[in-house]
Amino acid sequence: MSRDRAVKPATAAIIAGRAASGASLAPALWASSVWESAGLDDAHRRATALRSDEFYGRYGNPTVRSFEQAIAELESAEDALAFGSGMGAIASTVLALCSSGDHVLAAKQLYAGTLAFLQGPCARLGIDVTLVDGTAPGALAGAVIAGRTTLVIVETPSNPRLELCDLGEVGSIKGPFTVVDSTFATPLAQQPLDHGVDLVLHSATKGIAGHNDATVGVIAGERELIDAVWGYAVLHGAMASPFDALNALRGVRTLGVRTSHQAATAQRLAEWLTDHPSVSAVHYPGLTTHPQHDLAKRQMRQFGTVLAFELVGGRRLAADLFDRLDVIRCATSLGGPETLICHPMTTTHTSLTPEEQAAIGVTDGLLRVSVGLEDPADVIADFERALN
Repeated sequence: MSRDRAVKPATAAIIAGRAASGASLAPALWASSVWESAGLDDAHRRATALRSDEFYGRYGNPTVRSFEQAIAELESAEDALAFGSGMGAIASTVLALCSSGDHVLAAKQLYAGTLAFLQGPCARLGIDVTLVDGTAPGALAGAVIAGRTTLVIVETPSNPRLELCDLGEVGSIKGPFTVVDSTFATPLAQQPLDHGVDLVLHSATKGIAGHNDATVGVIAGERELIDAVWGYAVLHGAMASPFDALNALRGVRTLGVRTSHQAATAQRLAEWLTDHPSVSAVHYPGLTTHPQHDLAKRQMRQFGTVLAFELVGGRRLAADLFDRLDVIRCATSLGGPETLICHPMTTTHTSLTPEEQAAIGVTDGLLRVSVGLEDPADVIADFERALN
């Protein structure tokens, strides 16, 4: 896919990934886990081909391939590769590119599952991991160990405090592979590959699929690198289900209108929460008070659909707030049509020690909100009733 595409991203979301559907406007579901070969020679060709999507389900699937092609076009990438979850994408990518004795450099502002994988299985396999403050200018480049650092991985905006890494700085690091988890942004809000990053990664379960009915991860980048990761992923077995890929591809079709509405509501909600006496801080890149607002304006088309805020009174009052909400639902995910709220200390980041939580700003009063598709007035009114 050429980077000089003739259509805007929201249009690409509508027209991409249709090769396996024929004349059908809806994506075709290829539910088969295996395909018949014409004979011995044909079976050998399929078994040895790169990413054969009509051989065996672990190698590929036409429905999954359609989803991958749609993401590749949205990210202006040569190719993409889907997995059974966002963590499947992270684990397969790290293990495909790193071996015992290698060094991984990561921003400390990462999803707790990613941190647990880097500090648990990777450490057990002899892969050294260094965590640095990804928001500090030059910190990542300065921590690269020449000849040893194999992989640099960051998440921007980060979960849960919406902190940013400078994509230009990450993309300028030479030597190790660079990976950006862009789940909170989606391809509509930012494109890390345009900044020189090697791979962009998404938990497509979230905003890309967007309906809370698919569990799928995806990476995108240069074809040669994607093929190398595929070679390991076939052995790792973290492939995407065609059923989830179908739902995710359906979500891609409405990605533009969904994220536009959700980001606009998130901006209004963030501004309203900023003035509420029960709230001590609001974390959202679209606010001029966000310490990296200028960076957000440079590298993001939208400021995202997720925000976080600090509730005065901590966990006890957070529990009271959850009990009073009516429109907003307590659930630990993001990107869907419903506005969701969660308490990261006890859910998304509960696997971290208190010291690790404190290091990335996960306090007992921090709440994360994934803004949905409701009327923004109703979302704000629900918070107003509950907070008052």
